Amino acid sequence: MSIFDDFLSLLYPRICYACGKSLYKYEECLCTYCRYHLPLTNFHLKEENPVSRLFWGRVQLNAAAAYYFYNKGTKVQHLIHQLKYKGHKDIGVYIGKLYGKELKKTALFSTVDFVIPVPLHRKREQKRGYNQSLVFAQGIAESLNAKCDNKTLVRIYSSETQTKKSRFARWENVKEIFSITDKTTFADKHVLIVDDVITTGATIEACAQTLKDIEGITISVAALACTMH
Repeated sequence: MSIFDDFLSLLYPRICYACGKSLYKYEECLCTYCRYHLPLTNFHLKEENPVSRLFWGRVQLNAAAAYYFYNKGTKVQHLIHQLKYKGHKDIGVYIGKLYGKELKKTALFSTVDFVIPVPLHRKREQKRGYNQSLVFAQGIAESLNAKCDNKTLVRIYSSETQTKKSRFARWENVKEIFSITDKTTFADKHVLIVDDVITTGATIEACAQTLKDIEGITISVAALACTMH
């Protein structure tokens, strides 16, 4: 760091997005303690896990996993809040890279060709300024040496907020809001759909249902966090 950078850090201190403590020069987005103590699921190491079981009988997936466990009032919730509502896109890229490195080590995820973020509707993305799932997808794609595609799967209708809806209501809310611009793009490819948080899985299921009839496609799922243990 230059003297100017040191001066800037006094005015705008770099903090851990999970716990709020100041970062050391060699730390990025997360302090060392949070990086190694946030609750990892390790679901990517198990073909059968709570996230993959969530989709059983609903849509056929190759694999499904999430990086962190999500609970209200925790550091993970604070981390995702910073990503989703405070404009800190660097969190998504950073954690995406970390998770992508772990996914690449496993047979279930190492063959991914495309990483696809769950699309936001154009109006919501304009209001927020970006799609938080896209920056997460970009980080994962970089570590997996895969392509990040946010043009082929699109959201054609806006949906109401999912926060207080039941599982069935969430499914009804999203079941017909996605479309494909070019079915040949993902033919005979392994695609990884990514989202920030998996709760009921309704949105990702709707994405997978839209993609499933593409010839030769293999579909996997990964999220930054999930609510199930």
